[in-house]
Amino acid sequence: MEHFELAIIGAGPGGYVAAIRAAQLGINTVLIERDDIGGTCLNRGCIPTKTILHTAGLFSEISHAEALGIRIESAAVDFDALRMRTAEVRESLRDGVEALVAANGITLMRGTATVAGLDGITVSQPDGTIAEISADHLIIATGSAPAKPPIAGIGEDGVLTSDDMLETIPELKRLVIVGGGVIGMEFAGIYAALKTHVTVLEAAPRILPTMDREFGQSLAMLYRKRGCAIVANALVESIERAADGSLSVRYAVKNAAETVDADAVLVAAGRAPAFGGLFAEGFELELDRGRIAVDKRMQTSAEGIYAIGDVAAAGAQLAHAASAQGIVAVETIAGADVSFDPALVPSCVYSSPEIASVGMTEAEAKQAGIAARAGKFAMTGNGKSVITGQGRSFAKIVADESDRIIGAQLMCGRATDMIGELSLAVANGLTIEQMKSAIRPHPTFEEAIGEAFEAFAGGAIHAMPKPR
Repeated sequence: MEHFELAIIGAGPGGYVAAIRAAQLGINTVLIERDDIGGTCLNRGCIPTKTILHTAGLFSEISHAEALGIRIESAAVDFDALRMRTAEVRESLRDGVEALVAANGITLMRGTATVAGLDGITVSQPDGTIAEISADHLIIATGSAPAKPPIAGIGEDGVLTSDDMLETIPELKRLVIVGGGVIGMEFAGIYAALKTHVTVLEAAPRILPTMDREFGQSLAMLYRKRGCAIVANALVESIERAADGSLSVRYAVKNAAETVDADAVLVAAGRAPAFGGLFAEGFELELDRGRIAVDKRMQTSAEGIYAIGDVAAAGAQLAHAASAQGIVAVETIAGADVSFDPALVPSCVYSSPEIASVGMTEAEAKQAGIAARAGKFAMTGNGKSVITGQGRSFAKIVADESDRIIGAQLMCGRATDMIGELSLAVANGLTIEQMKSAIRPHPTFEEAIGEAFEAFAGGAIHAMPKPR
């Protein structure tokens, strides 16, 4: 039986980052992966989605180029070329990660792992052999898979998960999306830009129900103007094959029966942790609402065993959260006094305009008994936003009674690139005055952050004054 100081199961953005950090700290590490290295994010999530989104965004701009002074006689999306481009990006980044793993001297073991404890890790390898290993420490980073709610007809051909959509990138005239969360709304934006008629069915009273209320309200308004049908309070009851071969989705809104037809249905109802079959009979870990329970150092209920990423009950299921958790787990193993704070993880939606948030919303702060207030700037007064035609968007900062920054919500161009500045402010308890002291360049989207801070002091410069 081969022994390692650290075994990591799962080579996604949590697992491979943890493995590299461990190697940097001189920890002898084995990284076990049964599928493609890079996990969901690189192969079936973040990277392919944003590759397609980039093409869709360019196509949308070209379609409206005449208003910008450019006349283009015709433009069309070549789906075969788009599929090829997506595969090239994915493979290039995957090759890069594999090269990093090898260069850091990490043992990469292919196969499906089963855990009976630190002294009983077996790996069923592709050639049919079984490898037995032991480790001083174990990190579980097995990720998640698309959840499938109990809807009649969900097994019909053409009813797809996000994995299926990114594998095939279908060309569609009509798409119904079940779920108006982050995944659903990103695909809604992509396919609307590709001139597909999109219908979003969300069971909650609004889309993006776990985020700041204004995000959902503003995005719904913008997407409806772009031709999307967005239906809230929609309870999907069944999916059936219609006589013409299309799919018919039956749903109810306030007990009123409705039907919408589509060429395909995307079920975007969240993701479920993927650790089925991982634990040998007689071995188990404490769970928290279906995910593996962990403390702030990512330690599970079993000594020496850690869980990170989508499989762990530690906040949002996001790639950058998994990476941060992996580093915390490894540095804890190495003896450092570190911890993971889910409040510092930015949430991003790659819609148009982009959405990004960190920390508390004003409503959440007040519910927690914090005398919070917000500084807000509407992007109608931001030159870069007007130039690029971002539409309804804003920047909002939340501060407590001591003027410390406790949260921020951005809905604007490049929001996902700018949220890091505000994450730093929340992490370090920076104040309004400290953040105002920075001079931000013009013309940029980032100017809106400075304007939002100015709004605390009585008014942003490029906003109409409130009536006296």
